[in-house]
Amino acid sequence: MVSKKTNNKFLMVSALVGATAAAAAIYTNKKCKENKEIKENTFVFRDYGEKQAYFIGGGLGSLAGAAYLIRDCNFKGENIHIIEGMNILGGSNDGAGNVANGFVCRGGRMLNEETYENFWELFSTIPSIEDDKKSVTEEILNFDHQHPTKAQARLIDKFGIIQDVTSMGFNNKDRMTLGKLMVTPEKKLDNMTIEQWFKSTPHFFETNFWYMWQTTFAFQKWSSLFEFKRYMERMIFEFPRIETLEGVTRTQYNQYDSVILPIKEYLDKANVDFSIKCTVTDLDFKDGDGITVTAIHCDHDGEEKLITLNNGDICIMTNGCMTDCATLGDLTTPAEYDPSKPISGQLWEKVAAKKPGLGNPEPFFNHPEETNWESFTVTCKGNELLKKLEKLSGNIPGSGALMTFKDSNWLMSIVVAAQPHFKNQPLDTTIFWGYGLFTEKEGNFVKKPMRDCTGEEMMTELLHHLHFENEKDEIKESVINVIPCMMPYIDSHFQPRAMSDRPEVVPKGSTNFAMISQFVEIAEDMVFTEEYSVRAARMAVYKLLGVNKEICPVTPYKRDPKILKTAIATSYR
Repeated sequence: MVSKKTNNKFLMVSALVGATAAAAAIYTNKKCKENKEIKENTFVFRDYGEKQAYFIGGGLGSLAGAAYLIRDCNFKGENIHIIEGMNILGGSNDGAGNVANGFVCRGGRMLNEETYENFWELFSTIPSIEDDKKSVTEEILNFDHQHPTKAQARLIDKFGIIQDVTSMGFNNKDRMTLGKLMVTPEKKLDNMTIEQWFKSTPHFFETNFWYMWQTTFAFQKWSSLFEFKRYMERMIFEFPRIETLEGVTRTQYNQYDSVILPIKEYLDKANVDFSIKCTVTDLDFKDGDGITVTAIHCDHDGEEKLITLNNGDICIMTNGCMTDCATLGDLTTPAEYDPSKPISGQLWEKVAAKKPGLGNPEPFFNHPEETNWESFTVTCKGNELLKKLEKLSGNIPGSGALMTFKDSNWLMSIVVAAQPHFKNQPLDTTIFWGYGLFTEKEGNFVKKPMRDCTGEEMMTELLHHLHFENEKDEIKESVINVIPCMMPYIDSHFQPRAMSDRPEVVPKGSTNFAMISQFVEIAEDMVFTEEYSVRAARMAVYKLLGVNKEICPVTPYKRDPKILKTAIATSYR
């Protein structure tokens, strides 16, 4: 007789492995590089003459697309135009400030060595600013390997006790429901939420796994089941180490300093044209069935401008930005919650109404109460507070990734990066940042919704969760500033949707138009990542210009029997 426990495990294994019984060979960055080198030996550059390329939006996707045009297409830099409405490039990869007013990063991008196939390949050809004999890829990976992540205080309860998270906390129904999701085709998941899928086992949302997965990637119960499934499949090898976050790859500084500045310098040297403080308001298309952009309408500091595209010119648009409408506060001022003007969403809506196949922004940019959360950046004199955090967590700065206060009404987490986190950060200054996912809820100690709190009030709430309240006056004396950042659309890419709501990178029938962002459709890949932006840019450039070179494929870890076996074993811890 087969025991109940054995039978349950068998069912779980069958559910997870059934759709992937034939294991695929693992693609690696080395494989991608080898194929790239072979093809480069036979690749012949075309002469694009005076053809122009226009990128709408100055985020990582556009910067990567410009780099691909220069590196892989021999496109003239001066014929590449990046149009950005803000006064700085980088999109959602930001980091700014000074010691007098404090530093701010709206968030932090956790890179990943195993799944950032195209990101590492591209940045292996972008020189480091600090050492031009090294690439940015070498610089980041060398730093990360020297400063490995191993969180020892991943979840902390209301008593300040670090939780034992070696067990995922699943029961058999959780395991079976999760296993069933892994083998369910995406076409059956249109508009479904995570909560709907697990409605028969609400215990799932009380597990250590959910608390850790939710706060690591910023999922909500009402987030898209599509995206949750893709994360589970793409990051399945991270499942056994989610409690330590050992798979997190960290940059030496914030992502603006470590990623955006080097690629901008590379593009500057190629004479790429940057038009900042210039907002694209509309696109004109050629009449007929195809998709051909003929003109770009802009508002340049209040002055209307029209850019006419000629035959052979291309237009690549960032069709959505998750940090649209972000606002900042300070120590004594809350960050305003104003979701009324999602600029990228408005442009996407205009464009989508003109031609079929350009997606639907409604699920992403019309539900700010579901898509917002708020971050805060703390700047201190000296390192006394960081020493206290190190003593509590057992992690030196940069080695612990996230600390989440699981009983926080805001579901607050903090991240203490390696210091300094900014290139212009003095040695006697330290910073860390945090965030809360439930901004409408009243704090446990500060009896106000997070979105109504000043930086000082957020700090007070944090110190109580840390049980440092007896030292709060001393700690606050060292605080230079606490800068809240409200982001109404930061989770918009995780919204429930139909498969057709996200357009293809190069829509069917397009002759010169592509879209790149976290809001385009790339099979099997996961949004809210640097890789997604870079991969989309590469797809757009190669297809529009007919480049016959390999795009590094999504590594099929979900088909590796050893990884599946380890993941299944982890679910029974």
